Amino acid sequence: MRSGPGIGTDTAIVLLVAGLIFLVALVLGVWKYRQMIRSEEHLAHPYVDIAHRAALLYSFATLLIAVFVELSGWPPVVDLVAAGVVVAFFVAAIGTYVYHGWRRDTDNQLRRPVRGTTVFMVGLIVGEIGGFAVLLIGFVQAQLW
Repeated sequence: MRSGPGIGTDTAIVLLVAGLIFLVALVLGVWKYRQMIRSEEHLAHPYVDIAHRAALLYSFATLLIAVFVELSGWPPVVDLVAAGVVVAFFVAAIGTYVYHGWRRDTDNQLRRPVRGTTVFMVGLIVGEIGGFAVLLIGFVQAQLW
């Protein structure tokens, strides 16, 4: 265990998740590469490509969220729940992309959406925007007012 002042536990958890998402992105990059070298067109399935890119982007977005968690004035549990909602939707999206890449069942999951897609998308919109808004407001209150 380290001693002295450091980042909050809530921030450490979000940073750990960012690192795990980045690790997944690197593994997905290997999968993408393997598909590219085996394909006559030298392309991976669109959803393998999307999963890889999304995981890379979401890992860095999660780092940004960790900064707002650390600098927010809300209690740690509020920050962790708000960040958790956003990151849960990031992970769910990556998982969906991996699923479609593994199954090779579509190149556009919204062309013939499955039951619950609209509900999930509305939840994603509300959860990601709402969760980040909570963190942004906590930051503004703690750092600017």
